This record gives sequence, structure tokens and C-alpha cells, in this order.
Amino acid sequence: MKEIFTGGTGGNGGNGGAPPAPAALAAKVRTLAPSMTRSMQRVAEAVAGDPAGCAALTVTGLAELTGTSEATVVRTARLLGYPGYRDLRLALAGLAAQQQSGRAPAVTADIAVDDPIADVVAKLAYDEQQTLADTAAGLDTAQLGAAVSALAAARRIDIYGVGASALVAQDLAQKLLRIGILAHAMGDPHLSVTNAVLLRSKDVAVAITHSGSTGDVIEPLRVAFEHGATTIAITGRPDGPVSQYADHVLTTSTARESELRPAAMSSRTSQLLVVDCLFVGVAQRTYETAAPALAASYEALAHRHSPRSR
Repeated sequence: MKEIFTGGTGGNGGNGGAPPAPAALAAKVRTLAPSMTRSMQRVAEAVAGDPAGCAALTVTGLAELTGTSEATVVRTARLLGYPGYRDLRLALAGLAAQQQSGRAPAVTADIAVDDPIADVVAKLAYDEQQTLADTAAGLDTAQLGAAVSALAAARRIDIYGVGASALVAQDLAQKLLRIGILAHAMGDPHLSVTNAVLLRSKDVAVAITHSGSTGDVIEPLRVAFEHGATTIAITGRPDGPVSQYADHVLTTSTARESELRPAAMSSRTSQLLVVDCLFVGVAQRTYETAAPALAASYEALAHRHSPRSR
């Protein structure tokens, strides 16, 4: 049985790994802000909303601007992945320069009830693009590579997700099945746990939960973890409870939630990007068997839809 640890092994949160690049700063704020204290949220929102203005402030100045303390500013900088406030200021200056050059677009307004449909399309398209860019910028490629290796060598793969995440779980399962890898998407919480009991060291369990705290997803992952399976969490909250039972944590980002665009919509976009990265990585590792399997599935579908087959 593996030792249970606190916190995930992903390099996207806390102080681990190199500080995030300026382009990833806004993504870090969106991902971590919900788990921050209210005072830390004020600091995070300030630096994301006005990177140029905040880059010009001392730690005392930013504390006064946000109505917090110098210690809160430093703690926020460290939670975002920077050794100290000086490093955060450098990142803010870099982000401001990117925005001025047009390489980092400013945040658009939320969708309003009376927006014309053309504006809805434009705003949704921007948010989707930003969500994908944020997820790519914040994705720990070392964790991704380790997850790919585990999936490629797995005897069996169980994938857990509920609600919108269940759709993503099904997508990953059907992709893997098409290249000859035994994978099952578990939508029933009871079935998930009873199947997790049977997993062993050569098996893999994948939990997909944007909040990182969905009990119906965490419980089967815990059972799989304790029975020796390799466990993977795809989550928007790398500091959430699900990471406690994950060998590998893949962090997703999400666009800003609004009244007309719930978190489930944007989180699914980032989850699907991670799923595609996993699938392509596994297909690369297993190319000799994956390529013929894909060709066979394409041929079977083509035959099914051929007029002659009707």
C-alpha cells in the first residue's frame, strides 16, 4: 500500500518548481483565487487586473492599495509560485509589456443579458481561447509525461467523473479504447468504488473534478490509491482534497464564471485539452499498436456509414 500524503505532486502550486512565466500569472490567479483568503484574493485580483500599476508599487504600496498587510502580499506572491514579492513584480512588469505589445490581450467584459448574439460569440470565443492558453501555460509537462507513461503501460484504466466531468471521462475512455487500451468511464459512484477495490499496481485510476472536492470522485480514487494503483487527478484546484490521493496532478484553468456561463462550461474546455494531450501522448508511446487500431476503427466506421452496408 502506498503512503498517503498531503497535497498533490504537481508543480503548479505553492513554491515548487520555477516561478511561472508572466503569461501564466493570470492563469495562476484564476486557478488559485477561490482557495485563497479574502485578503489574499484582493492582492491577487489587483495584480491580475492592473499588472503595470502594481509592478510600480513597493510591497508596502500594494498592501496599502489592497487594504491588506505586507505579510499578506508576500504570502500571496509565494502561493502564486514566486519566491518573494520582488519576483512577482518582475513578472507583473513582463505581463504589462506583453499586454502593451498586444501579445497578451486584456480581459473582456462578462456576457450581459442584453448582449447581441455577435458579442456573445466574440466573448465566448475569447474566453475559450484564454482558458486553453491558461491551461497550456500552467500544465506541468513533467507530471503530464509521467501520467502518459502510466496510462501507456496500464493493464486497466478506470476514469471517474460526475456531471460535466463525466462527459470528459467518457471522452478519454472512448479515445483510449480506439487505440486498444482497456479503459472504462465510471459515472456511478457505487460502481466506481466497487471496481476501484479490484485495481492493483499495474492499473491506473483517473479522477476528473474541477473543484477538486467532489466526494463521488475522490472516494474511488482514494480506494484505488490505497490498493496500489497509479492515480491521476485532472483538477482546477491542485490544492484540493483530490490531490491527497493523486500520484500525478494535472491542473486545468477556467475562464471567469458569470451568471450566464457557469464554471462547468469553461472547466470542460480545459479538461478536454488535458485529455487530448494524454491521448496523443499515449498514442505516441504505443504507436506500433495504436496506429493499426485507429486505422481499423476508421475502416469499421466508414463501412458502417457506407451506402452498401445499409
